Amino acid sequence: MSNDQVFAMGFQKVYPLLVNKAVRKGRTEGEVRQIVCWLTGYSPEEVEEAVNAGTAYGDFFRNAPRMNPNCHLITGRVCGIRVEEIEDPIMRRIRYLDKLVDELAKGKPMDKILRG
Repeated sequence: MSNDQVFAMGFQKVYPLLVNKAVRKGRTEGEVRQIVCWLTGYSPEEVEEAVNAGTAYGDFFRNAPRMNPNCHLITGRVCGIRVEEIEDPIMRRIRYLDKLVDELAKGKPMDKILRG
């Protein structure tokens, strides 16, 4: 799938997939939302608005109020690709979120996930 196809996907389709991945492993939607808010600077209400408004996934990250200044500390592989080596800044942000949700699903404590 090309970057443009990923960017065009609706956030309302992606967000439930992220939540389901975490919930299947005993985590909560609240934890996923906390991660999304930490990473992007959106409030929980703004995340809900983006889900309900059908915001494109790329636009969700392009319009993020304030990417967390510690997001550069997110490293590792997602889908076999090192997130810190992804050149496209929007795709890197998307993969940061994937990586954080992966860590959540694997049982990592929230303070470690949020690079606290």
